[in-house]
Amino acid sequence: MHSALWVAKTGLSAMDKQLSTISNNLANVSTTAFKKDRAVFENLMYQTLRAPGGLSSQNTELPSGLQMGAGVRVTGTQKNFEVGDYNITDRQLDVAIQGGGFFQVVQPDGSIAYTRDGQFQLNSQGDLVDSSGLLLDPGITIDSDVVQINIAEDGVVSVLRAGQTDMEEVGALTIANFINPTGLHFMGSNLYGETTASGAPIVGVPGQDGLGYLSQGMLESSNVNSIEELVNMITTQRAYEMNSKVISAADGMLSFVNQQL
Repeated sequence: MHSALWVAKTGLSAMDKQLSTISNNLANVSTTAFKKDRAVFENLMYQTLRAPGGLSSQNTELPSGLQMGAGVRVTGTQKNFEVGDYNITDRQLDVAIQGGGFFQVVQPDGSIAYTRDGQFQLNSQGDLVDSSGLLLDPGITIDSDVVQINIAEDGVVSVLRAGQTDMEEVGALTIANFINPTGLHFMGSNLYGETTASGAPIVGVPGQDGLGYLSQGMLESSNVNSIEELVNMITTQRAYEMNSKVISAADGMLSFVNQQL
């Protein structure tokens, strides 16, 4: 069997995964705080027929070797945590992180997940929750007599109750960051999970120790550039076509040998 068939097959498989990555980016172009992915490639092992630097005679050595590559594979996907644009909503419970960091939410099993989606709401008990109903950590409760909510840049939450003129502090939001955010586990629903690759979370006050600060009445948009993704899609399509042509060429060579011999 012609080795070019198997090499081109790995190229088709890699481009297929690349296209899936691009399509996921485009599908989430309007998802709040979504971070785009990119596929990471590496070449496969080489078959060494002649090693570089080997002797070609008693007194001469080969300036280059004869090594045949086996193709390519996708080793992973990498998140790009570049900050997206910010949209002003003027909604009291919309909060954006200006800079690095993640909000913390409590999952049903009690573990902590992380998100940059600041579209917060109140549940039936007045607790501050994310769009999936998960409680924030640390928890913030807003009573029914509150008429105004203020979230400061450092995360302090203050409220104005009906009939009062002074703001009352009811809690504070903290955010977490990681040494290697790209090592987080992508869980869907705009949530990330801690892994050994990401390292332990570094929790602190917004605006301090390298953490981003909070902006009330704003939301971070997706960092997907649709034009860039469309260009990548065209490049991927052309690479897929070229690999398919290699298969056609190898098949033609094998067909010629079969007919002539």
